[in-house]
Amino acid sequence: MPHASSGAGDRLDIEIPCGGHTLSAWHFPAATDPLTTDRGRPAVVLAHGYGLTRDCGLDAYGARFAAAGIDAVIFDYSGFGASGGGPREVVSVRAQLFDYQAAIAATRALPGIDPDRVALWGTSYSGGLVIAAAALDGRIAAVVSQVPNLDNRATLRFLLRNTPPRRTAWLVSCIARDLGRAVLRRDPYHVQAVGRSDEQAAYVSDLSWPFVEAIAGPTWRNRVGLRDFATVPLFRAVTYLDRLPCRVQFFGCERDDLTPVQPTLDAADRLGDKAELHRYPAGHFEIYGEPYFSRALDAQEEFLVCELAASISSERTR
Repeated sequence: MPHASSGAGDRLDIEIPCGGHTLSAWHFPAATDPLTTDRGRPAVVLAHGYGLTRDCGLDAYGARFAAAGIDAVIFDYSGFGASGGGPREVVSVRAQLFDYQAAIAATRALPGIDPDRVALWGTSYSGGLVIAAAALDGRIAAVVSQVPNLDNRATLRFLLRNTPPRRTAWLVSCIARDLGRAVLRRDPYHVQAVGRSDEQAAYVSDLSWPFVEAIAGPTWRNRVGLRDFATVPLFRAVTYLDRLPCRVQFFGCERDDLTPVQPTLDAADRLGDKAELHRYPAGHFEIYGEPYFSRALDAQEEFLVCELAASISSERTR
């Protein structure tokens, strides 16, 4: 059972057990009850993308879903934001999948939650994580995957084609340096996580940077350790598509210069009726700003309400 303390307004601060530490999270209880049954209320679990924290704009999603009758749990990954664990600010697919699993279990344990009507929401890097997490869980009721990184191998090729050789060499040297520190069990060697094209950062984008600045929250630190970067191509969320237990709503941005849109289009085509696809003529981070933010959020609310209401019907036929 997650530990809860009072928060601002209708938002509760909760702590989620995860291994030997806790994940810091927000719980937005459902404000209405149109989706409530005798088994309880539906819920959605959310986490941010590469290196970002929940205070980078995710509260707006939680409040919106709660207003529609869906409890929302938004957590920070181990080593990020207010969450415990370490090493700090290191992105690890394995660790973050474990975090999602812990958050799913904690959400199902919340009072009044229907454990069979839990959905997942992910964006960018976590847009791929939620595909894998849903497949591994086996009873997730719906997935929202926004500007997702579905194929790390394809993303790496895409980025290398658009990265000057000198910056590639710098990245390789940073990876090697942090790997060495990991072997010696030392704190990470951090580099800037996101920046402009004239900066040395793990990801650079002049198109995206203004939106990153706009959503940056107080606990976000614009840095990341690259010790696990060498294993990134091994994770391909697309390999989990055939094991999904539910429908998926995809959002692809056609001018995305950080995550190629083609794997998203291919995934939606492969899933057929199990997928709903929305395409915008936008860049990667533009989906967090207007007009695309409102369009996407409206569609996400409608999708989750529809899928979680449909789960009521399937329960009644059991």
